[in-house]
Amino acid sequence: MPPTSTSALSTGIIDLLTQTAMDAGCQNALRCRETLEEAQEKRQPLVAAVLDASLVEEEAFFEALAASLKMPYYEGAELEAPEGGLHAKFPAKLALRYRLYPAHVSGLEATLLTYDPFDLDARQAVGQEFRKRVKWQIASRHRILDALHQGYGVGAENFEELLEGREDMDADDLKQEVNVLDEADEEATVMNFVNQIFREALRERATDIHVEPLERDLRIRYRIDGKLTEVPVPPNMRLLQASLVSRLKIMAHLDIAERRLPQDGRINLELDGDPIDVRVATIPSVNGESVALRLLTRQKFDFSKLGLDEHNEAILRKLIAMPNGIILVTGPTGSGKSTTLYTLLRELNTKDRRIVTIEDPVENKLDGVVQIAVKPEIDLTFAAGLRSILRGDPNVIMVGEMRDQETVEIAIRGALTGHLVLSTLHTNDAVSGISRLLDMGIEPFLVSSSVRAFQAQRLVRTLCPACNTPARDLDDAMLESVGFPLDQKHQLRSPLGCRQCRGTGFLGRLAIMEICQMTPSLAQKINDRAPVAEMKAQAFADGMIPMRQYGFMKAIQGITTLQEVLTVTAASE
Repeated sequence: MPPTSTSALSTGIIDLLTQTAMDAGCQNALRCRETLEEAQEKRQPLVAAVLDASLVEEEAFFEALAASLKMPYYEGAELEAPEGGLHAKFPAKLALRYRLYPAHVSGLEATLLTYDPFDLDARQAVGQEFRKRVKWQIASRHRILDALHQGYGVGAENFEELLEGREDMDADDLKQEVNVLDEADEEATVMNFVNQIFREALRERATDIHVEPLERDLRIRYRIDGKLTEVPVPPNMRLLQASLVSRLKIMAHLDIAERRLPQDGRINLELDGDPIDVRVATIPSVNGESVALRLLTRQKFDFSKLGLDEHNEAILRKLIAMPNGIILVTGPTGSGKSTTLYTLLRELNTKDRRIVTIEDPVENKLDGVVQIAVKPEIDLTFAAGLRSILRGDPNVIMVGEMRDQETVEIAIRGALTGHLVLSTLHTNDAVSGISRLLDMGIEPFLVSSSVRAFQAQRLVRTLCPACNTPARDLDDAMLESVGFPLDQKHQLRSPLGCRQCRGTGFLGRLAIMEICQMTPSLAQKINDRAPVAEMKAQAFADGMIPMRQYGFMKAIQGITTLQEVLTVTAASE
């Protein structure tokens, strides 16, 4: 086609898309046209340029576009992948490369959904490789992309050709095939697949990735806001299980030949310019090696991100302003203790303070802080490292966990000699931290004189701000039984689900906590070895707000749900 014709065609498409955007509610025709012309100069898709610039509401735009082109607009129900995925209906390499969704495929014809009807390359590729009569329809971009992800699975485009013809292999052939890592194309494909796993996990705000071999399949799950979510993967992924696990072990500098013992490692990545640390743990199972990946992004630790109310924030700031003593953060694994500790360290990290930490492992690196990783194989334990730290003139010490009597005694010695010590304990509530130390063999007078506070916390999911709705059908008897004030039940909210929160109704997490400060009356109870119930009653009398009551306050504010609070807090509270 002559250049003049190409230019005229492009100008005509820009005119049509500009008018379509105006019909769909765009308020700035000039900006729309400039966006399209800039995309044309860069040879970028024009339809995507309009959407990425957030110039128009998506559904309205595609309805108007379909009307302008006199093409059918798909108004059916949500696109759901059939049992077994879409691979048998339409090639993944076509669907994913050109963003086409097969809404209907029969013996002679197919209905394909597209959000870019001007993509001539897509039409040409379909004509060459898909021998059926095709009917084209327009659908919104987010519906097509979500349906493709669910139908084909992450990494399907990379594996389409590699997996072709392997479905009917017998067990011996399969065992031989999955251990081949020499071919360059397979190696590159596995690398691309691993990158896609990491990219999607970060896009979904996942904190962990689990690669788990099953008897007949390979399962990949992301932990998002504390809940595990299974990720769609291409069928027969078990064929490349060994290659995938070996690739991850190579990245983590682990021994790929050792499949019988657990191994731990670390991967340093940079995706889209952002540094990411990945903790890797492999576990041998009867079906093969399982790999757990903990994603540690370089986050900025700030009090505002903890979601504290003014009362608890003031208490924590008062505690870390003390020149000495121990502050213990308690809770089970995965309750956000490390995030709280790093936030406190960031507040303390000034030029006139020397801060030294000993951790297992070092999860986040803080500029200006001396951080030591525990290495038991060379006798660098918490206790041994803590002794050396005390000789190194620190102002503030952070111990990753109080695991044994020796570590606690050294930490107490440091607190009594003028150091501020931060650490964690695994207990169910704040006051239980006292009995935990006593059970370790620590003398009561040492606990009461060195510890400044026990802070217990849990994580609850926060409601999506875009789609939460007033809670209905609340049972007054149930509310009374858990201690919730009935006069506040009209303030409660419930999850609904939308695109922004992936249909879960929740977006992000928040720490709910209770802080037990050491008071003279509580210290006397400890010295008298009073029962836990008495010490807890004294802590409440001294002003401690129970964790459940703190959670109720967050639910009344519409930040989380009552059910989330009840799930993570004890009924005794």
